[in-house]
Amino acid sequence: MAVPPITVAIAHHSGYGHTARQAAAVAEGADSVPGVRADLRDVSVLDESLWTALGTAEAIVFGSPTYMGSTSAVFQHFAEASAPVWAERGWQDKIAAGFTNSAGVNGNKDNALLSMTVFAAQHGMTWVPLGLTPGWIYSSNGSPEDLNRLGGFVGAMAQSPSDLGPEQAPGTADLRTARHLGERVARAALRQALGREAELASAVTG
Repeated sequence: MAVPPITVAIAHHSGYGHTARQAAAVAEGADSVPGVRADLRDVSVLDESLWTALGTAEAIVFGSPTYMGSTSAVFQHFAEASAPVWAERGWQDKIAAGFTNSAGVNGNKDNALLSMTVFAAQHGMTWVPLGLTPGWIYSSNGSPEDLNRLGGFVGAMAQSPSDLGPEQAPGTADLRTARHLGERVARAALRQALGREAELASAVTG
């Protein structure tokens, strides 16, 4: 059963360009799945185009830098501005996921990701975790080039040294991890769309 091409929106804020590079890797992963189109959206611009794009997407991947152990003020402003969508259950049952970047290896990135999961849950969305085992220092033979080298589970984590620009960071392993998340979300969204079409067809014929 075929469905029209579906969209995975990547709704993100980037303060210095590092998280934007991570967002582009998520989009690349989503675009790699046949039948899926990625749509990068900067949530610092709260216009009608943004809300329309998010409303028509099958999945939304949220992204923010981790600042002071949480999402950025710009991302939080976007989250609070979504209250009218919440009131109308506009994102109910959409697929959701998240990613974040900070200068510290830890930096309390989990707190930023968990705030995104709560945000998605309040909208009635279905969260897709990273789905990777930890890499790098989880075992003595790990490599800094491993997927999920920072050992996250809730979403994709990246680390960018504070003295490197976005043309140099995040590194390859973190971008590959973000790409993995984008592909995983795209496949989950495609399965959901196919399942919905099958359910509708069954209701019509039966």
